[in-house]
Amino acid sequence: MSALGLRIFDKAIQDANVWLDELMAHLDWEDKQRAYRLLRSTLHVLRDRIQLNETVQFAAQLPTFIRGVYFEGWQPSEPCTDQKHAAEFVASVEAAFDTDPNADPEATVRAAFAVIAGHVSAGEIDDIKSSLPPGIRELWPAD
Repeated sequence: MSALGLRIFDKAIQDANVWLDELMAHLDWEDKQRAYRLLRSTLHVLRDRIQLNETVQFAAQLPTFIRGVYFEGWQPSEPCTDQKHAAEFVASVEAAFDTDPNADPEATVRAAFAVIAGHVSAGEIDDIKSSLPPGIRELWPAD
């Protein structure tokens, strides 16, 4: 019998924990709540920056629980943000850490993108990157 009574829920939690564990390893963190906050914030800022069709295509490749986090609070009728520079994107992600800022906010976003890129198809990551301005695109890991 599964821990929560449904295997699909157990799998969703396991998948989310894999992502968070990888993120913590990238950053040498031991705080899973902090890693969750970083992943959630990065996903939300990315979601709000890319076009509607790309948002949905990207979401289709996310694990169940991560997909729910990604869509949490989403307003599809709102226009995309017009952030053009990495510093703006990073500052938006870092806003989730207003009471406990990161020593290197850009490195945290790069780590989150590395974890995402490790679990989403290269083709989809290429589509996302091509829809972003060059400065933000450079935050993603090299191909």
